[in-house]
Amino acid sequence: MLLKWKSLSVIHPQHCKEIFLLQGNFQKIISRFESSSPAAHTSLYNLHTAHKGKMVNFGGFQLPVQYGNDGIAASHRHTRAHCSLFDVSHMLQTEITGKDSISFFETLCTTDIEGLPEDRGALSLFTSPSGGILDDLMVSKTSQGYLYVVSNAGRRDHDKNLMLKAQEKFRSEGKDVSITFREPTERALLAIQGPEAQKALQQFVDFDLGTLYFMRTRVSKISGIEGCRVTRCGYTGEDGFEISVPANASIAIAHDLLQSPTIPVHLAGLGARDTLRLEAGLCLYGNDIDENTTPVSAGLTWTIGKRRRQTKDFPGADKILDEIKNKPQKVRVGLLSEGRGPPARHGATIVLNNTTVGTVTSGCPSPSLGSNIAMGYVNSDLSSPGTKLQVKIRDTLLNVVVSKLPFVESKYYIPKKSKK
Repeated sequence: MLLKWKSLSVIHPQHCKEIFLLQGNFQKIISRFESSSPAAHTSLYNLHTAHKGKMVNFGGFQLPVQYGNDGIAASHRHTRAHCSLFDVSHMLQTEITGKDSISFFETLCTTDIEGLPEDRGALSLFTSPSGGILDDLMVSKTSQGYLYVVSNAGRRDHDKNLMLKAQEKFRSEGKDVSITFREPTERALLAIQGPEAQKALQQFVDFDLGTLYFMRTRVSKISGIEGCRVTRCGYTGEDGFEISVPANASIAIAHDLLQSPTIPVHLAGLGARDTLRLEAGLCLYGNDIDENTTPVSAGLTWTIGKRRRQTKDFPGADKILDEIKNKPQKVRVGLLSEGRGPPARHGATIVLNNTTVGTVTSGCPSPSLGSNIAMGYVNSDLSSPGTKLQVKIRDTLLNVVVSKLPFVESKYYIPKKSKK
């Protein structure tokens, strides 16, 4: 069982139903990624257990769903109001070097990496020859001469094999490329997210964070530790940073952040991370996107660079570009519940006039909105905001309305456009 429900008895009764629903939703997600093999520990494992983290095997790593008696909803709200610290060391961190590193990586993904300025990152996709999404990832073109890639833990083995096979092919053609996987025993990855994240982190870095905009990255000292990388990004819709640090310094850096004298930085687990990303309209691989969904149907066409559309040299280009021109049959939408009832879960049927028109891929009660939200795929002609539909939950039809994404406004730190 995922959690010991007796721990909920200390929570205020009015929140018990909401927390139960949130944890039930996360149980569904855990079951899709939980491994039967022994789980590895990240370098922050002792910190999690010291703070009474409720640990689960997620993507092959022991990670906290929540901490102590703090509910997922309370942790979620704290992140939106202040900031929280997440251990995301289970993600696969990769460095790619060599004079052919850019052309190498562009054979696998959709991004115009050649056109990226130095120390700039982008969301990208590994795609298949048939146009499906193999994984979503972050790729940054660093001024140190390598590509820095962060991809999903649940696709760790797949992504490693994909890159290594491509490396072997490139090298057989006499090209210069080298891949280094930075394992969690070597590099930890922490995410500090929320409106007060900059204030919390600023006191420990050696440069002005106000100069680092969304999707920018740079090397910095953190708490006096050399060789850390700070990237302004995240998975919550809030302003925030992901910091890659030496694993042996990760607990000390986390302690410094948590003991900030001015900002209430709290630890947050996988449960809050999931509800935050869903409110932000962000995809979870294996739920909202997979090998059977295309970038166009998933609403991720913007990840395909203009030059890449012209060169048509990424995997599945013909299929994907045809969908851009002619539109896909189904598209990802947001769904907002109307009235009371349980939240729609992954796999729930979306209905119009007793006819199935789509499927829910993610859903939960929204701590910020106070109502149930979901994402799913519906027929393209039913994707306009305001379209009335229903979802089938345990043989009951509940009313929903198609909603614009994100559900909660994103607050990324983006340069203001100068007035002309």
